[in-house]
Amino acid sequence: MKTLGFARLLGTAAVLAMLPLSLSAQTLKVVMESRLSALDPIVSASHQTRDHGYLIYDTLLGLDAEQVVQPQMADWDVSEDGKVYTFTLRDGLAFSDGAPVTSADCIASIDRWSQRDTMGKALMTVTERIEAIDDKSFRVTLSTPTSIILDAFAKPSGVPLFIMPERVAKAPLSEPITDYTGSGPFVFEADRFEPGVHAFYRKNEAYVPRDEPPSWFAGGKVAKVDEIERIEMADQLTSLNALTSGEIDYLQTVPFDLMPMLEGNEDITRVTLDSIGYQIGYRLNALQPPFDNKLVREAALYAIGQADAMQAQFGDPSFYEICGAAFGCDLPYASDEMADMVVESDIDKAKALLAEAGYDGAPVMLFHVTDISAFDSVPLVMAEQLRAAGFTVEMQSMDFMTMLSRRANKGPVADGGWSIFVTSWHKTEISDPIRSYMVSASGEDGYAGWVKVPEIEELRTAFLSAASEEERLRIASRIQTLSYENGVFAPLGGYRRVTGLGKGVTGAIEAPANLFWNISKDGE
Repeated sequence: MKTLGFARLLGTAAVLAMLPLSLSAQTLKVVMESRLSALDPIVSASHQTRDHGYLIYDTLLGLDAEQVVQPQMADWDVSEDGKVYTFTLRDGLAFSDGAPVTSADCIASIDRWSQRDTMGKALMTVTERIEAIDDKSFRVTLSTPTSIILDAFAKPSGVPLFIMPERVAKAPLSEPITDYTGSGPFVFEADRFEPGVHAFYRKNEAYVPRDEPPSWFAGGKVAKVDEIERIEMADQLTSLNALTSGEIDYLQTVPFDLMPMLEGNEDITRVTLDSIGYQIGYRLNALQPPFDNKLVREAALYAIGQADAMQAQFGDPSFYEICGAAFGCDLPYASDEMADMVVESDIDKAKALLAEAGYDGAPVMLFHVTDISAFDSVPLVMAEQLRAAGFTVEMQSMDFMTMLSRRANKGPVADGGWSIFVTSWHKTEISDPIRSYMVSASGEDGYAGWVKVPEIEELRTAFLSAASEEERLRIASRIQTLSYENGVFAPLGGYRRVTGLGKGVTGAIEAPANLFWNISKDGE
């Protein structure tokens, strides 16, 4: 009898081994608002790539829910003169292949990140050297005392400082990585990745989380499900139906116009996981006509405004805010300087500027992103406002990741180039002149749009070493004025995303990014 019982157990085990993972392990099925195509979170600042990065990598420091920098992979000490920061890795850190995380890995990761990130680039201008002390500690020596090093290492978005193995981090930025060995709570299963279909992540058994409770990007990052399947669904109604039918567990964005479909559905939880929200904005291409002319760029900003676009996008005013501050309303560097220029639509002023510029009807190519429900209607209104002012406007529709690829084209419209793109950034990404890509004005070496305004770049450097908060406020306000006057970019307003959680899904972290540690299914 014992032998027969053992045989039955072996047979049961064999059957279980042949079952799909989704039946033998707990799988969280998620749908995000745009597809995942770029997999290198240093090369791409896409939020989809960033969220992919948070699944498989950890960071040296983490910003908590009080927006205080906390130790994550490392702790730090500062010299009395404020110029030397020593970082020490905590015990037990290992990559997903089992290799220990060392100071050499951290230094290589910092080097690659600082070539791409705006704060990283700024930090390197005041960094004399970064050197290993031993396998678990390294020091950063600055030429000027500044606490921005902690803010930069802990920045949660844009391009976070993800820690990769040294061999991976040494890849040049011209070559996106293909080795996804990570330092975070999940492992990316590259061999199962089907672009446009799905991506899979399994629990990283080598990861040792911190003991503290999770708080934003700090604390214990505990994987509470065995696997995450990211499913690509381009159609918003299809994804909402999948949530209500139980086919998926997590819908990143519930479209505002489809919100009534969830009324009375007790199985679906609607949550605003982010209380700070996003800024929608647009950039103009200064390399090609017609926006190679400063007056024409000004005319566009005067024509577009905010109210009509935001009303068309969100309908209910409780879903959005009108805000003319380059660095976000209700944030430390909010300013009213020149705000009316981007808030109000002044068609007459725009017409006068076009006449003064001698605008000849050169086409404006406006990219229309269709798969981001937070701003898919905005370009339609922008086109109407621009045409009312006298612009010739063409529009091309595409998904967000295609737009990112097309945006790299610096050529004329006739050769596939562009004139205006719309995007959104979390407010923590645009909250000061160092973080914000949107005020970048360094020309062809800078952010897409490639406007060159030397005074803005000089002021950004001055902001880094400013002696007082009052001085930083003055600098930020001046940068806002110069950005609008030179047509570098314009904000369109703000909003907060609503996320849908399926039945039994608990533990979603409130944070300004989509974080999947701490999430459980069925209350487990």
